Amino acid sequence: MRIAIIGAGGVGGYFGGRLARAGNDVAFVARGEHLAALRQGGLRVRSVAGDFTVNPVRATDDPAEVGPTDAVLLATKTWQVAEACRTAAPLLGPDTVVVTLQNGVEAPAQAAEVVGRERVLPGVARIFSRVEGPGVVVHGGGPASVTFGEWDGPPTARVERLREALAAAGVAAATPDDVQADLWAKFLFVVPMGGVGALARAPVGVLRSMPETRRLLEEAMAEILAVARARGIGLPEDVVARTMGFVDAQPAEGTTSLQRDVAGGRPSELEAWCGAVVRLGAASGVATPLHRVMYHALLPLERRARGEAVFAD
Repeated sequence: MRIAIIGAGGVGGYFGGRLARAGNDVAFVARGEHLAALRQGGLRVRSVAGDFTVNPVRATDDPAEVGPTDAVLLATKTWQVAEACRTAAPLLGPDTVVVTLQNGVEAPAQAAEVVGRERVLPGVARIFSRVEGPGVVVHGGGPASVTFGEWDGPPTARVERLREALAAAGVAAATPDDVQADLWAKFLFVVPMGGVGALARAPVGVLRSMPETRRLLEEAMAEILAVARARGIGLPEDVVARTMGFVDAQPAEGTTSLQRDVAGGRPSELEAWCGAVVRLGAASGVATPLHRVMYHALLPLERRARGEAVFAD
């Protein structure tokens, strides 16, 4: 398949690397030092599942050099979705699909506003990965899986074709009938981990082992479950217990991208994570006091990272 990866970071770099290594025609849309490193030395992936290198790598900052593709995997940060979709215009042929892999529940609709709902396949990536340096992606754990599908209903031929390409590349890929439930299940996992982790400045091993922070995780998950139910999302009754079991299975040193960005003074996905829970809860008549505290407590750091607030020295 001809596949474009927009956002060659931890998620896009890992899955795009697997697809390229398996013989697919993969083009990475990147920029800056990362792009230069990809062009010079290829893509190096250090993974708990086995290290590998893809060299040469097809990488560019101009999608017009790539042309129409079969699929675009959108692996940018949440606040970059609309602009990335506008950038993707040269990659879109008559049958091109755009798979959203952001950590949030609003990205598919945001992408659909730009490229059209009929092109978008909502998706979920489950992986602990990051860019360690230009041209280097580290996969530290997690299932390293992708779930995607049509907005509603069973998998179609285009969904199955992409699933087969991912499976042939060694990527666990699922195509459920209800991808919205999977989006919210991931949301229920990552947002409490990100918010509590950013405030506690601690990895998952600490968060799950201390009774106080473990309880915070459970309470935050319960708030998201209440919002999901109010919005008609079919999450199972035991989703909080299942998710805590998933938390317990993660590498003890694991952290979320949100807490790494907050700790590093970089713009984060706070608005699409904790902020989204607060917004969607208010719109649905569901109180979300814990997420409101996390959102408001982290907001000054977020605004400083974006140059929107001045802190005294």
